[in-house]
Amino acid sequence: MVERGKATRGRVARAVAGAEQIEIKATVPNHQIVPALRRFGLTASNDEERFIYFFDTPALDLLGAGIIARARRVIGDDHDSTVKFRPVVPEDVDKQWRKYRGFKIEADASENAMVKSASFSMPVDKGLIKRVASGKRGVAALFTAEQEAFLASMAGREVDFAELAVLGPLVAQRWEIEDPACPWPMTVELWRRSDGQRLMEVSIKAPVVQAAAAIGGFMAFLAEVGAERDRDQQTKTRWALEFYAAKLARRRPAGKKKAGKRRRPARAGGTSPARPGRG
Repeated sequence: MVERGKATRGRVARAVAGAEQIEIKATVPNHQIVPALRRFGLTASNDEERFIYFFDTPALDLLGAGIIARARRVIGDDHDSTVKFRPVVPEDVDKQWRKYRGFKIEADASENAMVKSASFSMPVDKGLIKRVASGKRGVAALFTAEQEAFLASMAGREVDFAELAVLGPLVAQRWEIEDPACPWPMTVELWRRSDGQRLMEVSIKAPVVQAAAAIGGFMAFLAEVGAERDRDQQTKTRWALEFYAAKLARRRPAGKKKAGKRRRPARAGGTSPARPGRG
């Protein structure tokens, strides 16, 4: 029974205020992954294959500060890099970033919580992610001056790119599907770590005005199709980063620090000099 009445009026609207859209996510328990793939006819022949790399310190200092830095290499499509912050207060985010096509403020909802985030994505030249992953280029090469300015203005502190390690890649499969019982198109993502462990996430996106109906409707749809609640639910990002950071720690001698030239971050407003060799 869903609680209703004066106490619930405007509860969801207040929670998503300032966001441009809402994304509602649910993870699928491991033992239901194969049946879910079979039910929707999802195979390697009809997916969008991606390789996802994260960048953080070995101690995951960025993640601890609510910052996510990643790059995505999409087979047969464009590549990109993203800087994401959560949680954010939308009215505190400088309006100058809204002029960029790759910027968005979104409400991320799960079965356990809702949080607002701000992210800024930019295209990356093909081949560059591979060069960074192999150590031929520094991590900073993946992020533009505008993204650095966004990073500096949101974090309020310097980020030394030379201290960031490459964590990954994860192999990701992604499908866009529809079901007559769900009025919103669904996205299914299946991530696989190098140890073979998998995590599946099903999500929908909706305008914020539909937030309450979308949350209730999507969860009801999952219940109707028999999707069990994932008792070990965690975000894909944390699930990936903690594994790869632990793997990195086992490889590195104690006390050894990655060498690299310290970079000056861009000032808010994008006034940092352009990097040579970009694009």
